[in-house]
Amino acid sequence: MCKLCWASVMILVLAVAGMGYKFILSGEVVATADGREAIVLEPAERDKVLAEMREFLVSIQGITEGIANDDMASVVSAARPMGTAAQQGVPDSLVRKLPLGFKQMGFDTHSKFEQLALDAEQLGDAEHALEQLVALMQNCTACHSMYRFETAATILQAQ
Repeated sequence: MCKLCWASVMILVLAVAGMGYKFILSGEVVATADGREAIVLEPAERDKVLAEMREFLVSIQGITEGIANDDMASVVSAARPMGTAAQQGVPDSLVRKLPLGFKQMGFDTHSKFEQLALDAEQLGDAEHALEQLVALMQNCTACHSMYRFETAATILQAQ
């Protein structure tokens, strides 16, 4: 009887580990011909992620303009909305589809926006803000070189 219990426990542990890997670590990705991983999303989910990336660009443009004009209040205003508060409201169903590396980079990017806004507000140092923007942009370029977004319909058409 005890062997049956232990076998059942082991099967359950393996099933939970497998689901954890699928839903937390790997996400829903497929390899692509260009060497990037395609994250497979529903059209509305894809639109949401791409809209956030466009918001990143608008924020980066505002930060750059603020630095160029030595207007640190503008830097703060441009950076803060893309900080950690911007992570709120992302549906769990979308988060589960994202691979761990993408999630880590996304959290780090939001943290970098947050820190840039905080430092710009407290230090008022344009050169420091520019250095932070360089580090933030490294996340953007790394992400775009590693990932792209597709819908299931697009993936099926390509096969």
